[in-house]
Amino acid sequence: MKPAHIFQQYIWIINTLRAYRQQTFEELNQKWQDDKVADGNPLQRSSFNRHRDAILDMFGIIIDCDKKTYKYYISNQEVLCDDSIERWLFSTLTVHGILADSAAVKERLVLENAPAGEQYLDIIIRAIRTDRRLLIGYKKFQAEGYEKVVCPYALKLFRQRWYLLALNDEDQMRIYALDRVTMLELTDEPFEMPEDFSPGAYFSEYFGVLTNDTPMAHVIIRAHKWMPNYLRTLPLHHSQCELASTPDYTDFSLDIRPTSDFLGELLRHSEGIEVLEPLDLRDRMRQMIVETLKRY
Repeated sequence: MKPAHIFQQYIWIINTLRAYRQQTFEELNQKWQDDKVADGNPLQRSSFNRHRDAILDMFGIIIDCDKKTYKYYISNQEVLCDDSIERWLFSTLTVHGILADSAAVKERLVLENAPAGEQYLDIIIRAIRTDRRLLIGYKKFQAEGYEKVVCPYALKLFRQRWYLLALNDEDQMRIYALDRVTMLELTDEPFEMPEDFSPGAYFSEYFGVLTNDTPMAHVIIRAHKWMPNYLRTLPLHHSQCELASTPDYTDFSLDIRPTSDFLGELLRHSEGIEVLEPLDLRDRMRQMIVETLKRY
């Protein structure tokens, strides 16, 4: 069986258990045949058990069986709601499976451009897996290009661009956008990844990829019009909390380092978001809006 077909079977099992919560093997098997997952052939229990193991290894999703009802269920639903690589992989494969079955209506599917820099992912992941340094050629916008040997710490996807978080020879953490990489080579030089370093923790105080010494701030924003429900379903940051709500607006708080990535996101929502506190951040937003208006 082709890998793509196996992945589609994994996705089918996960999504079916998400939709129906708990299912006996007989119920799953009937739905499997009704949906013609394997050309209408029955789901063998041995195959199902192998799929359960593979789903755990690939996505970190645990499919347990209730010994009283003999019904299968996902016992750690939370892994499908976080920002882990398993969640991203599950989402990507789900979309891939849907699109593969939608070739006949492809003209009616409007997609965004694929993330830039994906051609470098394989070599970067090999470097991360083997703790080996990378020789990177890089050219910032409107700047001279250069080459540097770096220690690859992590990859981050943001706004359709891949970014590499790496430690350079000056012992500085730097972010490299893969669409500005001019060459990349895997070296034989090893490096030691600090055991206590967590990429998730490194980015946890920021929005986006820009990380600097911007002080932490307790930010309070007021969401107008359509924005309260938008922010409830797609929070700006993991620290976001809802403070108060009226028919006209809702206030939210965030504990974050307000870098230009974050301010740009607030401006992107135009009149839908108003910064209330801190006052210096409110003044900064006002000045950015004034400078923007001058161009019009």
